[in-house]
Amino acid sequence: MRRYNLLKPRILTAYASARIVYSMTYLRPILIAGLLSISTTLQAEETWSRFRGSGATGIAGQRIPTTWSDTKNLAWRTTLPGKGSSSPVINGDRVFLTTYSGYGQAIESPGERAQLKLHVVCLSVTDGNILWDYELEAAEAEQAITKRVADHGYASPTPCVDSKYVFASFGPSGIVALTHNGDFKWRTSVGSGTAGFGAAASPIEFEDVVIMNASIEDGAVYALDKATGSVRWRTANIDRAWTTPTIVTLPNGNRELIINQKGSILGMDPKTGDQLWSCEAIQDYVVPCVVTEGDTLYCSGGRSNKTFAVKAGGRGDVTETNLIWDVPRGANVTSPILDDGYLYWSHDKAIALCLRASDGEEMFRERMPTRSRVYASIIGDGKNLFLTTRDAGVLVLAASPEYTEIATNRLGSPEERFNATPAIVDDRLFLRSDAALYCVKKEKAD
Repeated sequence: MRRYNLLKPRILTAYASARIVYSMTYLRPILIAGLLSISTTLQAEETWSRFRGSGATGIAGQRIPTTWSDTKNLAWRTTLPGKGSSSPVINGDRVFLTTYSGYGQAIESPGERAQLKLHVVCLSVTDGNILWDYELEAAEAEQAITKRVADHGYASPTPCVDSKYVFASFGPSGIVALTHNGDFKWRTSVGSGTAGFGAAASPIEFEDVVIMNASIEDGAVYALDKATGSVRWRTANIDRAWTTPTIVTLPNGNRELIINQKGSILGMDPKTGDQLWSCEAIQDYVVPCVVTEGDTLYCSGGRSNKTFAVKAGGRGDVTETNLIWDVPRGANVTSPILDDGYLYWSHDKAIALCLRASDGEEMFRERMPTRSRVYASIIGDGKNLFLTTRDAGVLVLAASPEYTEIATNRLGSPEERFNATPAIVDDRLFLRSDAALYCVKKEKAD
């Protein structure tokens, strides 16, 4: 049985020497009058603040259209300044996402590696106008373009946003913090390692820190001060984990940071980085996010597509006491959602999958309308499920253990690829392709 020692954090100095290109040259010109005229039905408190939403559930809203096209229920489409696979995040009347340009736009003619630029882009929720575009130079450690890297590109991690700042990760190019108006605050390195398809894990915010799983970049998890980017703590020995971290609240009110990595699920103190407990689990790399209900964790991943249900809490090795069930079903890449006692996936092998959360029993397993890989994770609006394919539109299912198709909706050109997990705020669905951001909203009745 594998055992784990408590990991003591090592404090590092913030990386402050990164080269940053930021001038008005790189900002999209926005008319003052246009800014003043922006209006929105969204209230400031309505957000989709991180990968898979503000509660990390992948579920929000109850008024999303089930059918749309380029001519129906489409509020706007905005061409983006470069490619990327990061999901949009929303705070109030602003949408934030990342892109890359200058290199690797086409595998056949990638251009010069030195021309690679990374972008944090802010758009208006109301009309999709680009409000600002912050450009920064890529680190020399970024991989050269290959077919595997090109699948996702250099802007895959999803930003997170709080009431003041947006925090964007670019893997070996570090994490950058900007104000909602696009003003630079800091940039910090969390390692220069690369692997496979590139960076994947997204940052999350917790109290006054940003937590980043930098397993690929540095074999560690970091907590960075929101205001300065300085390292509050760093915990090492995080192995082959591309997954975005999860925070779970226990019945006693304590909160734990959950990291699902190769070989084990870890419970950590989010204030210090100290490891609290471990549970043996997936003996392979891990990509999907952990889903929580109360203090129960649902953890999936690995090429064998296994899923484990584990009770959070405890101390030391809790494999014998806290493992509830495990089944040979799950997903290699995509993250599930939990809705009314059932786990749902848009499996990366283009399979729609449902498990009963109480015991892992399979409810349905059905082919999605594509033979291509699926990289976007499933989301829901409390009534329906939205499963985004790369090349065949969005499959809409009823949130039910009985497989029920409602619609399949396509947007954009046949050449566009939809790798990003969508976002939902109020009555709007935000879909991002490698070329554009779309806002789906039910049209007003005449």
